[in-house]
Amino acid sequence: MHVVFIAAECEPFAKTGGLADVVDALARALGHVPGGLAEPVEVFLPRYRGLATPAGAAVATRIVRVPDPFAPGGRTEAAIRTVAADGYRLRLVDVPEAFDRFGYYGDAAGDFSDNEWRFGLLCRAALEARRDEGRPIDVLAVHDWHACPAVLQRDLAYAADPIVGGAAAVLTVHNPAYHGWIPRDRSVGLGLGIAGEAVGDAWGVDLLAEGIRRAELVNTVSPGYAREILGPERGMGLDPDLRARGDRFLGILNGLDTALWDPATDGALAAPYDRQDRSGKAACRSDLLARLAMDPSDPGPVIGVIGRLDPQKGFDLVAAAAARLVARGIRLVVLGSGDAALVDAARAVAARRPDRLALVERFDRDLARRIYAGADLFLMPSRFEPCGQGQMIALRYGTPPIARRTGGLADSIVDLGEAPAAGTGFLFDRATPAGLIAAVGRAVAVYADPDRSRWEGLVERGMAVDFAWESGSARAYLDAYRRAIALRRAG
Repeated sequence: MHVVFIAAECEPFAKTGGLADVVDALARALGHVPGGLAEPVEVFLPRYRGLATPAGAAVATRIVRVPDPFAPGGRTEAAIRTVAADGYRLRLVDVPEAFDRFGYYGDAAGDFSDNEWRFGLLCRAALEARRDEGRPIDVLAVHDWHACPAVLQRDLAYAADPIVGGAAAVLTVHNPAYHGWIPRDRSVGLGLGIAGEAVGDAWGVDLLAEGIRRAELVNTVSPGYAREILGPERGMGLDPDLRARGDRFLGILNGLDTALWDPATDGALAAPYDRQDRSGKAACRSDLLARLAMDPSDPGPVIGVIGRLDPQKGFDLVAAAAARLVARGIRLVVLGSGDAALVDAARAVAARRPDRLALVERFDRDLARRIYAGADLFLMPSRFEPCGQGQMIALRYGTPPIARRTGGLADSIVDLGEAPAAGTGFLFDRATPAGLIAAVGRAVAVYADPDRSRWEGLVERGMAVDFAWESGSARAYLDAYRRAIALRRAG
C-alpha cells in the first residue's frame, strides 16, 4: 500500500495545534504496523519561511512543473525537497511566492487572501511529483480543508490519470470549524479549469464540504466526536453532509506518542518514574511547587490546567470557579496563552493568593511537562473536544484527569464513580462552574481519603492505559485505508 499524506502542518516542522502532532505521529506509526505499507508514508508539506530540516539530513531536490492558473504559460516550477524524517519521508513543496511568508495561514491583518491558490498549489505539486516519478498512489490521505483541493483535482483534472486517478481518498477532519470557504470570484485560484465552474454553488466553494462529499471515507479523531458532529449543535454546518455518508463516516481515536511522552525518560522532570515505581513523582511535585513559589510541604491537592485560553477549552469555567476552589484548600497551576481577558477572575485570585493559584500566561513546553508530572490531578473542562491529548498525557504521567464528558475525553477516560474497579478519572456533564466544582470535589475526596487504596488503584489503572498509536489507532487507519481502496476499485 502506497500512502500519501497532504497536510498544512506536521510536527516538528510546522505547528500551530494538534493537527501537526497527529500528522507526524500517525505517519510514523503506520510504518511500524506489520504487513501494512509497501513504503514509508510520504508527507507533503509547504516549505514555510523558517522551516528547518533535521540537522545533517540529506535533502534530495526535484523540480516539477505544476499547473497554475496565474503563472505565465500556465505552469509554476515547484522544488520538491525530500528529507528522511522519523519513520516517513517528508516532501517539502518549495514555492517561495506561495509559502515564504510570515505566518502559515495569515498575518496580523487576517487570513491571506490567496489561500485557495496557495493550498491548491500544494495539492497539485504533490500529485504532480508522484506523476513525474511514475509512482501510483493507493491512498490519498488528506487532512482538513487545506488538503481537500487534492480530492477535487483527482476527480476533475486527473480522473483518467493512471498515477492519481485511481487513488482512494480518506479525509481526516481535525477541526470542522474551519471549512476553507472560497468566494466564487476567487475559485479560479484552485486551478480546476473549466470543470471547477460546476463545483460549489453561485456563492463559492466550501472545500471541507466538497472533500466530505467526494472522499471514499471520512473520519474524525474520536468516536464520541464523530457522533456529536452528526448533529447541528456541533456539526458546524457540515452535519447534513456527514450524515449523508452513512457508515463511510467514522471516528478513530487519536493515539499518543509514548516515546515523546514518558515520565521514565522525560528530561524536563526533576526525577524519572514509571508505573512500577512511582516514587519519583513526589520529587516532581516538590520541584513544580518550588518553581512556582508554592509550599512543597503542603499536602493539599494540586490541580494542573494546560491549554489555549479559549471558551472551547473551558478556561472561563476555571476562572469563575477559581476563588471557590482556592477557598477549599485546593491549589491551581494554570498554564495557557490566548485571550487574556478570559482569565481576569483567576488573575485577581492569583494576585491575592499567589500561594494558592499560579497563572502562567505563555506557552512553555518544559513547564507543561512539569505540570503533567507534578500535579496531583489534571483538569480539562472543554465544552467540546474532538480528541484531546492532555488527558492521555496526564494518565500516562500518573495524574488522574477531571474532564467534561464530551468527544474524545469521554472516549479515553472511565469515570471512577460509574466504574469503581475500572475508573481512570472523573467526568462531569454540565459546562458550568458548579458542574466543574462538583467534579473536583469528587476527585479531591478520593485523593484525601486516608485509605489510599482507591487513589493508588486509580493512578495505577490510568498509567496502564495504552494509548500508543501502534497499539490500535494506526491499525484502525490502515483498516480504513484498505476499505477505501476496495470502495474505489468497486466504483
